[in-house]
Amino acid sequence: MPDSPGVQAPGAEPAAPPSPQPTGPTAVFDTSMGRMTCRLFSKLAPKTVANFVGLATGTKDWTNPATGKMEHGKPFYNGTIFHRVIPGFMVQGGDPLGTGMGGPGYQFDDELNPNLNFDVPGRLAMANAGPNTNGSQFFITVAPQPQLDQHYSIFGQCTPGSVLVAETIADVPRDERNKPLEPVTLDKVTIVPAGQPAPPPPAAGSTPSAPAPQPQNSNPQL
Repeated sequence: MPDSPGVQAPGAEPAAPPSPQPTGPTAVFDTSMGRMTCRLFSKLAPKTVANFVGLATGTKDWTNPATGKMEHGKPFYNGTIFHRVIPGFMVQGGDPLGTGMGGPGYQFDDELNPNLNFDVPGRLAMANAGPNTNGSQFFITVAPQPQLDQHYSIFGQCTPGSVLVAETIADVPRDERNKPLEPVTLDKVTIVPAGQPAPPPPAAGSTPSAPAPQPQNSNPQL
């Protein structure tokens, strides 16, 4: 006779609670190596989601790190690159300079939730240079990474198919600083409201946005 629900066998570890499911909008990342879609945790990480959505849509002002100019109404992520990729670990982007040193000209506090951890592949989280130094840089994991738990603000969960795209990006040839030898571009980020379909993928051969200038010195934040 099977055990009744909730009955724990002697010596067994208690079952882990199910991982929360995102209920917010979806971020669609169209890259030079394919599309990734990630649902956002707007209820569990509202400040982080609002920051990312504002930058992605151009509704949040930011300072261009290459020029020092305040940008208004300009989407932040379009035409940037994935400047740090590590096989079996993650891909990192969100820096207009493409070096790991750039950001939006401001920082905001961590938004850590005890129920959100790096226990599954496909976590979308903010990169940082230490506590409460979030800006624009993000990363997507390709495998569970428990050593990162409660150190980086998770704000989205990517689909299994998106993890495969991230794995492909993570496996490209890279230099000693884990920067791809050939740029992998993030052509566009589209924010799709909950319940609405994603836009069709870009047509094959369409011209991507030009990446921002890329100084050579690199200092990854993650």
